[in-house]
Amino acid sequence: MTTGPQDPFRLALARLPEGYSTGQYQGRRYRIEKTTHTGGRSVKLYARDLGGPDFISLNLYHLASGDRLKPCEMPAAKVRAFVLGVIPAPEGASARPLQAGGRIDRGQ
Repeated sequence: MTTGPQDPFRLALARLPEGYSTGQYQGRRYRIEKTTHTGGRSVKLYARDLGGPDFISLNLYHLASGDRLKPCEMPAAKVRAFVLGVIPAPEGASARPLQAGGRIDRGQ
């Protein structure tokens, strides 16, 4: 799937903060990790439902021929719906890294 600079998906992904954050999607709280690579030419996003087993994983590559969306082991429609629908938590809201197994690292 190809997107362009004014594509609503690309704009929604750009509004998610870099690094760790949280957000709400369909009434559920998600832990989100967004990492930009290669001078902004690729973006990786991984999100996990903090109260259940759901997750979202994708890579977006900005190529000369246009953007290329690569969902990881899930339909493109699922990742597009998440990115377009997630509501990021306000800046400064607590966000801690996940431990193995999806538990929140409480820094203890």
